[in-house]
Amino acid sequence: MAEKKREIVILECTNCKSRNYTTTKNKRKHTGRIEQKKYCRVCNKHTKHKETR
Repeated sequence: MAEKKREIVILECTNCKSRNYTTTKNKRKHTGRIEQKKYCRVCNKHTKHKETR
């Protein structure tokens, strides 16, 4: 069987710790945790969102 190259990850707000987004990442290129700036509905502003396990 072919090995999966992408995996689904959940993004969590760094301020309020709510889990708002899901996205995919390439496991071979990005071995560490990803961090993106996204809009948080709970905080009502753009904040950094980190990958959770």
